[in-house]
Amino acid sequence: MTLQTYVLSKAANQARGLAIDAVHACSSGHLGLPLGCAELGAVLFGHALSLNPAEPRWLNRDRFVLSAGHGSMFLYAWLHLSGFDLPIEQVAKFRSLHSMTPGHPEFRETPGVEATTGPLGQGVGNSVGMALAGKMAAARFNTPEHEIFDYHVVCLAGDGCMQEGVAMEAVAFAGHQKLDNLILIYDSNDVTLDAMASTTQSENTALRFKAIEWDVQTVDGYDMPGFLKAFNKAKKAKSGKPQLIIARTTIGKGIAEVQGTQKGHGEGGAKFAATARASLGLPADKLFFVSDEVRAYFADHKKKQIRTCNRWHKGLKAWRAANPEKSALLDSASVRPSAAHLLSKIPLFAPDVKLGGTRAAGRDVLQPLAAELPLLIGGSADLYGSTLNYIAADKDFDPSNRAGRNIRFGIREHGMAAIANGVAYDGLFRPSIATFLVFADYSRPSMRIAALSKLPVIYIYTHDSIGVGEDGPTHEPVETISALRLIPGFELIRPADPEETAGAFAAALERTDGPTLIALSRQAVPVLNEIPAHERRAGVLKGAYVALQETAPLDTLILSTGSELYLAIAAAKELGGSTRVISIPSFEIFDRQPVHYRDSILPPSCRKRIAIEAGVTALWRKYVGLEGKVIGIDRFGLSAPAPIVYKELGITAEAVVAAARSFVA
Repeated sequence: MTLQTYVLSKAANQARGLAIDAVHACSSGHLGLPLGCAELGAVLFGHALSLNPAEPRWLNRDRFVLSAGHGSMFLYAWLHLSGFDLPIEQVAKFRSLHSMTPGHPEFRETPGVEATTGPLGQGVGNSVGMALAGKMAAARFNTPEHEIFDYHVVCLAGDGCMQEGVAMEAVAFAGHQKLDNLILIYDSNDVTLDAMASTTQSENTALRFKAIEWDVQTVDGYDMPGFLKAFNKAKKAKSGKPQLIIARTTIGKGIAEVQGTQKGHGEGGAKFAATARASLGLPADKLFFVSDEVRAYFADHKKKQIRTCNRWHKGLKAWRAANPEKSALLDSASVRPSAAHLLSKIPLFAPDVKLGGTRAAGRDVLQPLAAELPLLIGGSADLYGSTLNYIAADKDFDPSNRAGRNIRFGIREHGMAAIANGVAYDGLFRPSIATFLVFADYSRPSMRIAALSKLPVIYIYTHDSIGVGEDGPTHEPVETISALRLIPGFELIRPADPEETAGAFAAALERTDGPTLIALSRQAVPVLNEIPAHERRAGVLKGAYVALQETAPLDTLILSTGSELYLAIAAAKELGGSTRVISIPSFEIFDRQPVHYRDSILPPSCRKRIAIEAGVTALWRKYVGLEGKVIGIDRFGLSAPAPIVYKELGITAEAVVAAARSFVA
């Protein structure tokens, strides 16, 4: 099929008109990219991308990610023109309450939107994750007779994305891993929001990418045949490298008063809408105008895309008949495993087991779960030897072994988290990643997006407290757990011993509507044999449970979590039979339990409450109330052996006993 330049040029200008009208209508938004990249959009959505607007989640579609998410009207305009279920009425409601066209693209809100983007660079990282998933899928499911997966991931990014560290971490990983199914289009227009780009950057982007093992082409962003030639070359490249296309463009093209300047970035050009529409050949009396000719072209193109997709489905049917085991594995990606089933696969720990912290228990729990869930993959930020999350029965993912389930991300915590989001957006594989908990601060922007987008990413983050000891305050995450608990939709589980760790993994893997972090200790913790193993496991699934039941009329509640639970139990034994100990491994899971369950664990009538955790104290107030006491650390840690640090900072059973007795005084 040849490129129909004439009609696509009209489509480009009409897409510009849609963006101008939408931004003008709400007096808000970013016009620079939608106008500057219109010809790129025309070639991609009108010719080059393999999509099916009638089946937006077709498994072998090309994935298009707009990393420069502020330019969302670019994507909305082209999704509408392409025939996705995005009516013109919704385009006209750009940035309006409950519309399908929010200010930045949001996953699940708009058909055709592959990822929630807006924080710059995130989409680049997501695209790398999608490309990684594509390589894994091809390795597991393709056969010599049937190529089920051969899609490409196409990402459009601007100068802002290219400056962000998360993007550079991800593209370095992509180059090293030779992800040649990834095409990054760089909208190079020499402008950022505040000023011309030369104010803040001077690197040679082409040489930079070549140095990290990418192929690079540079094109005129308005030469549609030239861009298509470069794009096709990138798709068919045999170098084994990811592909960068640097497209030279003019920001805000079509609004003479602002194009080519930083004023063209935002909504500043919208006030010149009338003259801009006239210069683009758009009728003055018809807002959100699309000509019959352009509509007819895209309707015909959609039919061709549907036929391509139908041929793929026909091949898939033959593949399923010939490969029933692979077919069942593919179908398993959409099955939600139950926690009860997963727990049945994890052997009970011996009562006298000696483990180096709950991280070691996590290692042992992970192995049978990985055997049960073949699409579970894992990675670590150069810390497998410490995080202990390596899937022992498998090997590394690398260019020579695309079926490997262990991913070595290097020291790239933010890129790792963004890549994991990309894998989760793609939906076939279940990503889990690991580093030290204190470095969640390097991952946190991607964690926030995972929660916003309801992505089932699992974080196995270890070295969770002052128990890190000798490494000192730089590595002791006293505030990190509370900070993560504050992210809406984010679940954190901090298990106290090996059996609670089993429950934590089962709960995390059962959850499919958002991310879960399992916080594991480096230091050894006692096995809490006074609590039956099944109660410890099941208790985690409820978020909280009674770890030590009172044997006399209830007088005192001691609340704890993680490696401090054994201190709470020791204190209760000292205080006597009227004391109850509650383990709360997950605030978020507990808080969504029915009121009757929560009240049975924390009886409202008992106001004498003490909480103990080796971290900041503020969030515990919702459980202990203003009258309660919290044994915690509202300062940074210390460098010394863990037992000494705990004692020096007052995280002891004795401190709990003293707090309980102070109520009487």
